[in-house]
Amino acid sequence: MSIDSCPAGRTFDQRRRTPDLYSRRVTAPAERLLISCGEPSGDLYAAELLKHLRALRPKLSVFGLGGDRLASEGAELLANVRELAVVGLQEVVSHLLKFRRIFRELLAAVDRNPPSGAVLVDYPDFNLRLARALARRGIPVVYYVSPQLWAWRRGRVHTVRETVRRMLVIFPFEETIYRDAGVPVTFVGHPLVDLVRPAPDRAAFLSSLQFDPSRPVVALLPGSRPSEIRHNLPALAGSVSQLSRQRPDLQFVAAIAPTLPPRSVSGPLAGLPVRCVAGQANAIVGAADLAIVASGTATVEAALLGTPMVVVYRVAPLTYLLGRPLVHVPHYAMVNLIAGERAVPELIQREFTADRVTLETLGLLGNPEASSRMREALAEVRKRLGQPGASARAALEVAQILR
Repeated sequence: MSIDSCPAGRTFDQRRRTPDLYSRRVTAPAERLLISCGEPSGDLYAAELLKHLRALRPKLSVFGLGGDRLASEGAELLANVRELAVVGLQEVVSHLLKFRRIFRELLAAVDRNPPSGAVLVDYPDFNLRLARALARRGIPVVYYVSPQLWAWRRGRVHTVRETVRRMLVIFPFEETIYRDAGVPVTFVGHPLVDLVRPAPDRAAFLSSLQFDPSRPVVALLPGSRPSEIRHNLPALAGSVSQLSRQRPDLQFVAAIAPTLPPRSVSGPLAGLPVRCVAGQANAIVGAADLAIVASGTATVEAALLGTPMVVVYRVAPLTYLLGRPLVHVPHYAMVNLIAGERAVPELIQREFTADRVTLETLGLLGNPEASSRMREALAEVRKRLGQPGASARAALEVAQILR
């Protein structure tokens, strides 16, 4: 989101303290790319894309919005996803001034030193507006990871058609939607197919957590944004309290996203028999007998690992009240949308209570046949996510646009 003299990963706020580097126009290198992503999952996908793109364009200069992963691939960041990752209408409104500031600074950087192209990764409320601004400047835009306009606010497809040179989708059903709407589109597959792997030795991993490998393990994935933690964790904590009383044999582990302060998760779970672990979500879910997962990318990760799950989610009441009439899909969980059926239980908003989570969890843990059927459904979901190599295929598409 070259100003190569500025260290990779330096954020906008840090850059403001060194204005001499940015107060004059610099000579553009042969190829310069803008990448914009505003969430941890987008940061991961963008970093993998850039890794493969550099093999095709070694001298490529990259700037924009992203996180630590994108910075580690040499991108110079104007803002970090930690500033951008909010969800829900009510939450977004409270951050509008920050978003406007970052948007203006990003376009100022574009105008000082125009890039050869742009890759916008998901994060539609910000990136679709950015796509319009870039299109007006004649900068070709590749959109990687589709906005879920097939789920809500379908009118956004007009903006996509007018501003995006090519849409790169990661779910198979999206390709037809965009092609029918007149948008140049390529299904590249899901980048997580290459990235999601369980711990090589389940017993050793659980032993490292001081768990008994012979006892069942329940994983908790409450989300990667502070607002998700606030809304999701109380009911999860209540369910853990109930489950630990009814099934003393259960072992609980909470996966803390790298974007969150560990205390934001461990604090609300204090006093409960939950081990909190940061940065090892794949190993945790792969070793678990069941996962309770906040709706989002983590459900796809759990599907790829073949772990039975209960999907949960809650947003601010006003956000849900305003947004629910705009949603036009039969399921909320991405796993269920890919499967085309309710392959996993999903508890959303009012249905997401400690009692319901406990009921669904005990139902799966106590019914091996139901758990086995779910694993079969998840195996089918994995097949539909495409073959390995999604990031490399996406990089080839971006290289064509730059050319």
